[in-house]
Amino acid sequence: MSEEQQQKTEQPGGWFPIPNVNDLHVKEIADFAVSEYNREHQAHLKLERIIEGEKQIVNGVNYGLTLATKDEKGTNKNYKAVVWRQTLEKLSSFTEV
Repeated sequence: MSEEQQQKTEQPGGWFPIPNVNDLHVKEIADFAVSEYNREHQAHLKLERIIEGEKQIVNGVNYGLTLATKDEKGTNKNYKAVVWRQTLEKLSSFTEV
């Protein structure tokens, strides 16, 4: 089922699991989240993998992703990132979990 078809079956406002977090589209969103966090905080995190993801249909789509990262010292940390996507993307939050 395509993402567009899946969105039509999901009710607005609720969070729904992303079945394939290895999808290229989801990877692009995760890369954006880490890149924005690095830019905003002068950090040097590297995305290691996407642990899990969910999305919420609103005026656009919120993507909630749990991300495994590594910093410049080699320390592993997990973060929960929320990215809002409509015609552009905005990093709404990025917090350590």
